[in-house]
Amino acid sequence: MKKLSKKTLNKSFLSWFYGHLTCFSQEHMQTFGYLCSMLPVVEELYDTQEEKKEAMQTYTAFFNTEPQIGTLVVGMTAGLEEAKANGEAIDGETINGIRAGLMGPLAGIGDSLIVGTLIPILLGIGLGLSGNGSPLGAVFYIITWNVLMFFGMKFAYFKGYEMGGKAVELLVGEQAQAIRDSIIMIGTMVIGAVAASWINVTTSFAIPGVIELQSTFDSVYPKLLSAGTVIFCWWLMTKKKVSPTMTMLLLVLIAFAGVLLGFFDPGLSY
Repeated sequence: MKKLSKKTLNKSFLSWFYGHLTCFSQEHMQTFGYLCSMLPVVEELYDTQEEKKEAMQTYTAFFNTEPQIGTLVVGMTAGLEEAKANGEAIDGETINGIRAGLMGPLAGIGDSLIVGTLIPILLGIGLGLSGNGSPLGAVFYIITWNVLMFFGMKFAYFKGYEMGGKAVELLVGEQAQAIRDSIIMIGTMVIGAVAASWINVTTSFAIPGVIELQSTFDSVYPKLLSAGTVIFCWWLMTKKKVSPTMTMLLLVLIAFAGVLLGFFDPGLSY
């Protein structure tokens, strides 16, 4: 019976960890990174060049998902490839079908959990530690992110290898949908909390003895301009498909025009 060695599994994992965006393009996305991570697995499991060529052909198909959570798929296919090499009723088409079927669900979970929740939390802590120009926040983020990602992705890889095809039901069934919905809700709450804590837009516009606009806003809806700014950026990027870079440029232009017109105070930090 053929069994993948710990050395080979570690080599496969490290190839994915460091190279999942290898030769990245709009046409192939993570295909070649996946291919590289499966090379040591196929090399150990099969003896002839024909068998190796046939096995590697499976991983030339398009692949793209959230790379951290997506590590689970790479581990799963290593386990499935091992089962196939031992004569079980698994072929390249089956493995490819599982890969393709899990790309979307894992991207949804990963984007909500990693991009929408974990990264904003770490950045929020880092910003808090960076007061008065301290480099501590940047150091905290770099170290914490890399440590969490390395050990988290390694755990996902070996858990996927251990579960094999059993992970499919867990990741695409009704339970998975409930998990994804919960993570999206948590991520939305985190983004809202980060926006409320770190975005502070105020106006200096006032007519002496008549109105002080910021005080009026505060009496009706505290942080109204901050909330409006966040909603405006969301509308631009989700509804109008404006890129983040162009959105930031537009905010700079609005701030510049606002200072010239006396709506914003150039001495304040926004």
